[in-house]
Amino acid sequence: MYYQVVSFSHKNCDQGKREKLAFANDDEKIEMLDQLVTFEFVHEVFIISTCNRVELVLATRDNFSSYHAILGLMAQKSDLNFYELKTTAQRYDDEEAVQHIFSVVASLDSLVVGESQITGQVKEAFMLSHKNKTAGRKLNRMISYAVRCAAEVRNATNISQKPISIASVAVAQAHKILGDNMSGTTAVVVGAGEMGVLAAKHLLRAGCDVIMLGRDQEKVELVAHTLGENVKAGTMDKLPTYLNRYRLLFSATSAKEVIVTKDLIENEALPRLWFDMAIPRDIEDIGMEKLELFRIDDLRAISQNNHALREEQALRANEIVEKYREEFYTWLRALSIEPVIKQMREHVTKAIDAEMQRALKKGFVPVEAEENMRKMAEQMFKRFLHEPTQNLRHSSTEKKNANCIEAVKKMFNINTDNIDFKQYKDDHHTKGYKA
Repeated sequence: MYYQVVSFSHKNCDQGKREKLAFANDDEKIEMLDQLVTFEFVHEVFIISTCNRVELVLATRDNFSSYHAILGLMAQKSDLNFYELKTTAQRYDDEEAVQHIFSVVASLDSLVVGESQITGQVKEAFMLSHKNKTAGRKLNRMISYAVRCAAEVRNATNISQKPISIASVAVAQAHKILGDNMSGTTAVVVGAGEMGVLAAKHLLRAGCDVIMLGRDQEKVELVAHTLGENVKAGTMDKLPTYLNRYRLLFSATSAKEVIVTKDLIENEALPRLWFDMAIPRDIEDIGMEKLELFRIDDLRAISQNNHALREEQALRANEIVEKYREEFYTWLRALSIEPVIKQMREHVTKAIDAEMQRALKKGFVPVEAEENMRKMAEQMFKRFLHEPTQNLRHSSTEKKNANCIEAVKKMFNINTDNIDFKQYKDDHHTKGYKA
């Protein structure tokens, strides 16, 4: 079994392509998940789709085949050329894949290093696939370690002491442009999802009043009520009115098409400062002299400044990620050896039973001596197997001995493909494993 990640992120894929590759809703994800697991070489898969990345995380039998299957299906979904996607996609296999996911969950691979949302987004992505029965224990092991890794990164560094998100960077950029004039202004937030709520919270801290718009009046009113009296709720039919009344706009909806178009603008003389935080984009390209428009990728320079400020802590965080990657693979190798040892002992028990029955049948052993003879045979084999099994356990923690363990499985005709490894978890704390 192998791990793999195929990534289209802010590091290797521009916003236009990410918009075409993004999954608009859970139904689209489930359709892709169901298609992928029909391939015999894909064991499990889940999909991360955020404003900064589209990534497919897999447990596979054949990484070469799974990689090309993903490129083919994503090309069909996005109407992008297969070979164009091949030059764009970043492929991570096995230990690189594990390290990448650990970095993603710890927010070290984010556009804004240290942002606080990605850990929950990855967990939700896995749970969606788990409920869909297209992800299970193979990927669950990796995510469990990734979450533990992220927790240590937060505890051991100050990289997330002041949680940052795209929304907070957008508001900070607005404050940088407007300065003290920002306090007391009214900002329009389009979208009552997680990003919209975060933008509203940061705007409130900056001293702004907020008008939040959404398609579901009841939901928007509930969100506005939880945010406080300085947030007013409205529906999308009010958007044209507010676009022409207020200069500040922050948009983060899940709409598939643009919702802000030039034909909605009546007064071009009004100075406007807009932030489009959606994938796909909410605001079409509008060439107006008094419109300053920031999209997600326009915030890259700000995020780089943020990264520079946290560079020392990021180095420490990367050391933690590497440590967890090593521990994870040590644990996996240790986990894999227990069913091998168990089946070796089962083979011994079957051999004792067979030979005891043969000896009884031929009269080599009297019936009244069977119990004592069986105990003696079991004790002899236990003594014989003790040192080899201890050596196997020790060897299993070392990467260089993986082929040795596979050879033992082949010699003893042992198959562990369908073993439920949960039953062996406690053994790793009682038999000398450190991972």
